[in-house]
Amino acid sequence: MKCPNCGEEMAEGTLYCEHCGEDIHIVPDFEPELEADLEQSISEIMDELDQEHDGVFEEPEPEKRFSPKKLLIRLSVLLCILFLIAAVGACVWVYLYNSEEYQVSQAMRYTEAGAYDKAVACYNRALELNNDIELRFSLAEVYLLKNNKIEYEYLLREIADDKDATAEQLDRAYGKLIAIYRAREDFQTINDLLLTSDDENLILTYQNYIARAPEFSIREGYYTSIQPLKLTAFGAGKIYYTLDGSEPDENSQQYITPILLEDGDYCVKAVFINDNGIVSDVSVGEYHIENDEIPAPEVSVVSGEYEFPINIEILDEEKEDVYYTTDGSDPTYFSNAYTGPVPMPIGKSVFRFARIVDGVTGEIAERTYLLELNTEYTPAEAVNDIVQYCQDSGKIMDGAGHFDESGDVYQFHYQYVTNINDVSDFYVIAEAYLAADGTLTRTGTVYAVDIYTKEQYRLQRNERGRYELTRLEPEPE
Repeated sequence: MKCPNCGEEMAEGTLYCEHCGEDIHIVPDFEPELEADLEQSISEIMDELDQEHDGVFEEPEPEKRFSPKKLLIRLSVLLCILFLIAAVGACVWVYLYNSEEYQVSQAMRYTEAGAYDKAVACYNRALELNNDIELRFSLAEVYLLKNNKIEYEYLLREIADDKDATAEQLDRAYGKLIAIYRAREDFQTINDLLLTSDDENLILTYQNYIARAPEFSIREGYYTSIQPLKLTAFGAGKIYYTLDGSEPDENSQQYITPILLEDGDYCVKAVFINDNGIVSDVSVGEYHIENDEIPAPEVSVVSGEYEFPINIEILDEEKEDVYYTTDGSDPTYFSNAYTGPVPMPIGKSVFRFARIVDGVTGEIAERTYLLELNTEYTPAEAVNDIVQYCQDSGKIMDGAGHFDESGDVYQFHYQYVTNINDVSDFYVIAEAYLAADGTLTRTGTVYAVDIYTKEQYRLQRNERGRYELTRLEPEPE
């Protein structure tokens, strides 16, 4: 094959001339037979198309068109329908969004399905509509299911601080919080939590987890006498204290008995540590003592239990200005003045003796006694026997003590039990005269009845001041 440009020989199939670089365009040879076959095929296709349409050409129908007015009306109606649907949907959404009941029901449904985040969102919306404490409890439980203990604890704390919470709701909130801290063994936080509550029943329920600061029996200040300071605390545990103002702890002096503040300056600090190791706040009291008080009287009989009557005496040489009580109250000028031995009362009695000079009460001597006589014969029975004797002897007409028609009566009063002249133990009964106008006068007649034999005597003092017993003989029948 030769190059059409330069005429040089070229290898068969070459696309450009190696001598002049001319591109070689190869044109395939035209075959008449192939052209004839192609024309026949096209002719056959056209014949088939003509047969399908029977040789008739149908023009397409003209396109229908709406008038602008009708189109505008239809668009307006469509827009109104869409707006109405949107408005109804918006109203429904607003109603449900502002429905506490719906939000709560959705929250419960989401909680059951485990969709806790959605449940939280619904409960929060419900709380925006109504800040109800029970809703906060429900939300707290969802946070617990989410294992979000921080939010769970926060909500319970919020309920515990809510002044509108009922006692039952507070009890639930505190109970759940205490369960949290107990699991952590965080007893100090339990103590701090309970100290914020005014509910005594709640505090009693969890008293083992609370440590209140010790209370002092006397106010801090200036005193002119020895002061016995008592420390008390709530619950089971121990009190530790210091007297020099240093901070107390479990290594300090343990409080067991009252602290005697005798003379000088004291800065008392005390702390309570309960059995769970919870440490209370520190109580502080400052005292200045100048001890110039009057000493307590010396009492002859020590505290104790007794079976026989005994007289209580003051052993000091100076027995004046001594006053006493038998009921444990502090003596005053209006109390019993000590003039001589005092018979011990039957049963329990608490004697308090003190000197009172120029309006100043000295130290108090206290004694506690329990006298239980070794007899079944009682003072009341002895009084009845004396009344019966006087009635039998004709002194009175009846058990009420009447002796004539005047309305005046004799009365008989038990005074005390005592040993007389080492003879025996006697109930002493005094006679009194009660006039119709209410005037009561002692007659001076005194009776004594033996507590063991029930024998009756008239009791008198002789010239030397010694008691004498005169037997009362029963009236002959």
